[in-house]
Parts: sequence; C-alpha cells; structure tokens
Amino acid sequence: MLENFSEGLKGAIRKIIGKPSIDEKAVEEFLKDLRVTFLQADVDIEIINSFIENVRKKVLKEKIPPGFTLRDYLIKVVYDELVNILGKEASDIKGKKIMLVGLYGSGKTTSAGKIAYFLKKRGKVALVCLDYHRPAAADQIKQIAEKINVKYFIGKDAFSVAKESLKEEKNYDYLIYDTAGRDALDEELAKELKELGEIIKPDEVLLVLPAEIGKVAKKQAEEFNKLVGITGIIVTKMDSSAKGGAVIAACSITNAKIKFIGTGEKIDAFEKYDPKRFVSRILGLGDLETLLEKAKEVVKPEKVEKIVEGDFTLEDFLEQIEAMKNIGPLSQIVSMIPGLGLPKDLLKNQEEMMKKWKYIYQSMTPKERKNPEIIDESRIKRIAKGSGTKEEDVRNLLENYFKVKKMIKSFGGIKGLKRGQLQNLMKQFGIRF
Repeated sequence: MLENFSEGLKGAIRKIIGKPSIDEKAVEEFLKDLRVTFLQADVDIEIINSFIENVRKKVLKEKIPPGFTLRDYLIKVVYDELVNILGKEASDIKGKKIMLVGLYGSGKTTSAGKIAYFLKKRGKVALVCLDYHRPAAADQIKQIAEKINVKYFIGKDAFSVAKESLKEEKNYDYLIYDTAGRDALDEELAKELKELGEIIKPDEVLLVLPAEIGKVAKKQAEEFNKLVGITGIIVTKMDSSAKGGAVIAACSITNAKIKFIGTGEKIDAFEKYDPKRFVSRILGLGDLETLLEKAKEVVKPEKVEKIVEGDFTLEDFLEQIEAMKNIGPLSQIVSMIPGLGLPKDLLKNQEEMMKKWKYIYQSMTPKERKNPEIIDESRIKRIAKGSGTKEEDVRNLLENYFKVKKMIKSFGGIKGLKRGQLQNLMKQFGIRF
C-alpha cells in the first residue's frame, strides 16, 4: 500500500534516527527529504508547503514539551501532521441511502459490491443500479449481488429504478446506489446525477477515486462536491499505486472524510479507513489492531491468540495459511506488525512458496507434523519425493516456521510489544493496542 511513498517516509525517518545528534540543520535536511517524497507521490504543492511549514514551526520555533528530545518530537510532529492532512479521525457510514459517484473506470461498481459485502454484517443490504450508459453495468450489479447474496434493483432507466427502490426502502437497512461513471465537468451527465440526488436524497454521497489518479483528484473532488455535496470518499486501487497520497491529501479540499480504501481485487479487500492506523503503517509503526480484526474474521478464533503469542505448532501454522491469505498479501500483513521489515524479494518468494507448503505438510507423518524438530536430511528427502517438490522447498518451510515462531516470540506477544522503547514511541503517537 503506497509502497514508494511509505518507503520514502521510512527512509527519511531512518536517516534522522541514525544520526548521533540532530540540530536545526539536520531538521531542515529531513524536511527536504519529506518534500521530495511528497512530490514523488504527486501530493498537491499547497498541501506540501503547509505540511512542511507546520512541522518546521512546531519543531524549531515552539517549545519542545518536557520528556521529548528534538528527534523524538520531530517524529511525533510528522506523525501528527500526516494524520491531520489524511483525515484526523475515522468516520463511519451514516444513514441508509448511500450513493456512489465518480469517474469512468474509477471502480465504482466493484466498490458498491465491496461496501455491500462489508455492510451485510450490520443488516439487510440491496444494490441499486443507476448506470444505464454502460451496457454491462446492470449485469455486473446482478452478478455481484448474487455472488455476495444481497438483493438488487435493475430496470430500464436510472430514474424509474431509483423511484422503485425508494418504495422498498423500509425493507432494507442499506440501499447502495451505483451511478454512471462521468467527468464532473460533463454537463449532461452532471445534470442526470444532480436530478438523481434530488430524487433519492442520499444520506451519504461517496466519491470513488482511484489512487492512481494523482493530482487530478483535487479538481475532481472540488467539482463533484459542488455538484452533489460529497460526504465521504472511497479510495480504490491502493494496492497498486504509488500516488495514493495525492488522492488522500486532496480529500481535505471537500472536508469529506475518507470512509473506505480498496486494497485489492477480492470482494473483502476493503477496509474502513482510519487515519491513525494508516499513518502508523506507512511510517513502519505497524497496525496490529487491524491485523487482529482481519485475523478474527478468517482465522479460527481459538488460534488467533496462539499465533500472535508465537505459541503455535507446525500444524497450526499450516492450517491457517489458506485462511491467512484472505487477510491479504503477506507483504500487507507484514506492514501491520511494528518493527518487522522483510526484503521485498523474500516476501514475493514466500507467497509463491506457500502454494507448495500444503503438499509438503501432507507428506509428513503425524509425528513429524507435531515435532518438526526431528526432521533430518533423510526425512527431508522422503517428504520432498512424496510431495513432488524439491528438498530445498521442504527446508524452506521448516526454516520459515522456526523463523516466524522465533521472531514473534522475540516480541513477547502483545505484552512484549507494550513494553520498552516501542511502547514509549507508541504512547508519544497516541497509539494503543
């Protein structure tokens, strides 16, 4: 998620932490590094200038609070200012009628399905197709609705379907309206959208913006806000874009909160947006809270605590691999664990290797599964032959199991993460887990 932006921020922080001492000159060099990182992420120049000046003023011109070094306070201020421009506080869905608007190809229909899937946990949901300019739009809504088992409304035109859905409003907790993709400056489509808004009177109007849109996000946000009054934003394609910072920062233009972010193609690759958690992740501070929430949805509840505490067997490890895939890519999971940084190539290879581990595990004896420490070279040869894999693949599984177990245990579980310097750093940032 925002890999280049995140790496730039973490690199600047590592550089400042690595200095034996810092002064005003070091702070200015740090701010230059941040400016370059923001520019490369296509963040609006006005936002960059405001951010840099706010950090400079608080760190160099105001009195540093008791208990902070200049270095600690600099990092805290950067965290606070990032949270400030990226939304300040998390914001939930309000009301039952939710209308999605946005550009052609922004991912509106997919997002409509994702938010329907997300809200299913809270009540009865229906998808409403208001896009009759794109031939396949109604079919797509129908397919998504049937896949996630929610009701849907489709018809001949947007206005009649909108009115039909309102007649059934009392039967649903949430009605999600998917409108036609358009440019906010297209007069004909803008007029249609405005009229639909007057008919539906939505409780939420969510602007769907792809992270890759870059600087154009600011103009589009302004225009859609004038047209229908944006109450929230969904940022899509966050998993594949380096420019998502521009979209998120541009949201300050409308004073609308980001409600959700799309983190992948799957229907459940969709997160409620929390600025504090988000900034923690892109700064490398992790996000255990989100990780545990996701884990509880897909991993057997009785296993979650064992895994987090590092007290799991090879059987536990392998049993949960398939389920853990539903949380997201391994690289995404790793980004949620404070202080854990693994090479990109290793992460890529790990995800590919996971496909083979199931067969390797099945070729082990019950005794080997419970006590992997007994697996020597002769056993490795037998397991590799039985699973149709290479001996190095078997060693890879065993090495990773022992490595992950040792690493998690080294944290001391949740209690361990709440002790020492990490705890103090988190406290400074107001982070609790």
